Amino acid sequence: MKICLLSYRGNPYCGGQGIYLMYVARELAKLGHEVHAIVGPPYPFPIEGVTYHYIDNHNYFNVKDFVKPDKPFATLEPLNFYEFMASKFGIFPEIESFSIRAYCKLRELLKTHSFDIIHDNQCLGYGFLLIKQFGIPLVSTIHHPLTIDRSTWFEYPSSFFLKTKRILYYPLVMQKYVANKMDLIITVSHDSAKEIYNAFGVPVEKQRVVYNGMDSSIFYPIKTRKRPNSLIFVGNVEDRKKGVIYMLKALTLTKHKVHLTIVDGGAPNRNYVPKWIDKFNLNDRITFTGKIPLDKLVQLYAQTQIALCPSLYEGFGFPAAEAMACELPVIAATGGALPEVVGEHMKTGILVPPRDPYALAEAIDYLIENPSVRERIGKAARERVLKTFTWENAAKQMVTVYQEAIDAHR
Repeated sequence: MKICLLSYRGNPYCGGQGIYLMYVARELAKLGHEVHAIVGPPYPFPIEGVTYHYIDNHNYFNVKDFVKPDKPFATLEPLNFYEFMASKFGIFPEIESFSIRAYCKLRELLKTHSFDIIHDNQCLGYGFLLIKQFGIPLVSTIHHPLTIDRSTWFEYPSSFFLKTKRILYYPLVMQKYVANKMDLIITVSHDSAKEIYNAFGVPVEKQRVVYNGMDSSIFYPIKTRKRPNSLIFVGNVEDRKKGVIYMLKALTLTKHKVHLTIVDGGAPNRNYVPKWIDKFNLNDRITFTGKIPLDKLVQLYAQTQIALCPSLYEGFGFPAAEAMACELPVIAATGGALPEVVGEHMKTGILVPPRDPYALAEAIDYLIENPSVRERIGKAARERVLKTFTWENAAKQMVTVYQEAIDAHR
C-alpha cells in the first residue's frame, strides 16, 4: 500500500502521539509499504523507509510575541492570524490549523502521488472534511476523547477564569463532528472505544481496537542494584488525570519512608504539583529528573523497586507498559485502559481503585515487604508485554483495518 500518515506533532519526546507515529511508520515501512507522513513541529527523527512532509506552526498558543523577528509579516497571513487571535482567547488552534495545512499539503502531493489510505493521528480538525473530497479512504486513531482531559480539570478547586479557559481550550465540538465523518476509527483499547462512543457518539461497530506496542529492544531488564524503598512515576505532573495528588498523599501514608523519582519531561509550567509537595512536606523524598534520554530512563527502571501509575484515566498507558517491559512491578489504578495493559491483579501487576491513596499506600508497603513477589510479578509483566504488545502486530492489524476501509470505499 501507499500510506499517508498525519500527525500535528511528530517528535516522540512531545508525548504519546509522537511515539505512536514513530513506531507505526517504522513498522509499516518494514512490512514493505510505502509510507509518507505529513507532520507538524516538533518534527520526528528520520526513519528508514519513511518520507516526511513538514508543516510549519508558529506556536502562538505558547508565545506572547505578536510577530517573530525572522518572519515579521507571517502573523498577517490569514491562517496564522486566526491562530494568533484564537490563542489570545484561550482557544487551542493548533489542531484545526494543522488539518487545513495538511489539506493544502495533500492537494500539492496528489499531483505526483496516489495514496491508498490516509491515517490521522488524533487531530480530527475541520480540514479533514476537505480531505474527504479527495475520495481517498480516511481513518483516524483516537487514543481517548479529550472530554476526559477536560473533566479531570474540574475535580480540583480553580477560579472561574481558569475553568472558562479549560472549556475554550478543548476542541470537543469539532472533534466530535469530524470523528463521525471518518471511514473508520482506530483506538488503542476497549475502554477507549467505550469512551469514544460515550463522548463522540461514534458507534462501537465503526471502531477497531489495535493495541499499542512496546519496543522491548529499548525497554528491557538490566541487572543492577535496586535502591531500597524506591518508586518511579513517569508522566506529565501537570496533567490532572494522572492522579498525581493521590500518589503524593499515598506517600504520607506508607509505613516505610519511600523515595519517589518523577520523570516528567521537564514541564516548563510545573507549578501545580510543587504546591502539593510543600503541603505534604515531601520535598526531601521526591526527585524530578526533567527530560532524560531513553537509556537513562531504562537505567532508572532497573535501579527502582516499584513503578506507580495512579492515573484517573489512560487510553492505553505507555509508562505502565515500559516499566513492565523492564521487569518492574507496576501498581496501577483501574483508570481507563490500565487494567487491559497491566493484566491480572497480583500476577502481572497490582491494581488499586483510582483516587484512593490508602489503597495505593497499602500496595506500596506490601511490595516493599515482599521482594519475592516483586520479582515474580516483574518477570510475569515482561512476558505479558512480549506476548501482547508489539508494534509489529499493531502494524499488521492496522493494515487489515486499512484494507477494510479501502474495500468499503470501492
